[in-house]
Amino acid sequence: MEKLAHIADARAAADIERQMLALGRAARAAARTLALSSGAARNHALTAAAAALRERSAEIVAVNAQDVAEAKARGTAGSFIDRLTLNEARVEAMARGLEEIAALPDPLGRTLAHFERPNGLKIDRVATPLGVIGVIYESRPNVTADAGGLCLKAGNSAVLRGGSESFRSSQAIHACLVAGLRAAGLPDAAISLTPTRDRAAVGMMLAGLDGALDVIVPRGGKSLVARVQHEARVPVFAHLEGIVHVFVDRAADLQKAKTIVLNAKLRRTGVCGAAETLLVDRAAAATHLAPLVQMLIDAGCEVRGDKETQKVDARVKAATEEDWRTEYLDAIISVRVVDGLDGAIDHIETYGSHHTDCIVTEDDVVATRFLNEVDSAIVLHNASTQFADGGEFGFGAEIGIATGRMHARGPVGVEQLTSFKYRVRGDGQVRA
Repeated sequence: MEKLAHIADARAAADIERQMLALGRAARAAARTLALSSGAARNHALTAAAAALRERSAEIVAVNAQDVAEAKARGTAGSFIDRLTLNEARVEAMARGLEEIAALPDPLGRTLAHFERPNGLKIDRVATPLGVIGVIYESRPNVTADAGGLCLKAGNSAVLRGGSESFRSSQAIHACLVAGLRAAGLPDAAISLTPTRDRAAVGMMLAGLDGALDVIVPRGGKSLVARVQHEARVPVFAHLEGIVHVFVDRAADLQKAKTIVLNAKLRRTGVCGAAETLLVDRAAAATHLAPLVQMLIDAGCEVRGDKETQKVDARVKAATEEDWRTEYLDAIISVRVVDGLDGAIDHIETYGSHHTDCIVTEDDVVATRFLNEVDSAIVLHNASTQFADGGEFGFGAEIGIATGRMHARGPVGVEQLTSFKYRVRGDGQVRA
């Protein structure tokens, strides 16, 4: 029996390998078609996909309910369930997102630079697609639409691998994207979804699908991103955890600070732009710390604080060293009193993930120092960290928020999903 089981496992693995390699070859072929396609054709595919999402909204919500029920049966955390759940409003938001992407200027063919050499050569740097983009993501089925739509707009083929927990939902959304491609006369393989929940598919994508993938974008928890960065044999746009800070400076308006902190933490706790640590200037602690802590706790947020924070409210739990490094993605926040702007910057640089950080202050000089010196992909002054989102930046949507420093940083939208080439025009010049 063991031998038969081993044979069956080997056959299953071979089947997955064949499927994935065929998917990669088809995506590579589709990428060339997309690179030569018109912006009008790609926009038609996006708007037709949006129409399909609306037409099939009830079906998508119904299959998503099956995914959610399974996740709840496994005892999945509430914040994870929130990211997984779709309703008619969220399906409509996906459809609008595709239409917003379609309305963006065509990112391809843009002349990024033009210059002439003394020998008469005329050189243009022109935007081109990256090629085939692999996207590996967890829980959020809406990423299927966002990532597929953004890659398509930028003339790239996409190979999507959603989380096993959202498999049905992602399939239903992907079917709408394919309907859009067909309506525009573009190849189905322009947006592919891995046909299996088996984790072996992830390993094959990290290996590059036999050279088919040009770049991988991971979007998920710390363990997923760490695995991708460790194992990938192709370039990676890293989307690390969002250990997001709000620093309330001594010159902060208290009411403004309360409004921003409450929204930054609790609007949606499961998004990467949700605040995880609140830093309060020691010079403002006497007036600002207690009201902020009480507001958070009264709103249902657990507060874990340092000794000074614990003194202002008996409900505050003691923070550990690990709390300063934790992305809760839940109604929990760590709170610390720091010595002014320098103390806040030191804390952020020590414990942060270079994702998104905010200062609340009415002092423009202090705000400018914070914006200049905090080395994060997104830095904000007097605005909620939940604006860390490609849609809010006017990108239509985002494929993720890159926290590295190479090629793309911050919300990765259509422009970040392009490369460039040089077009050189001469008139018989030769090199001496």
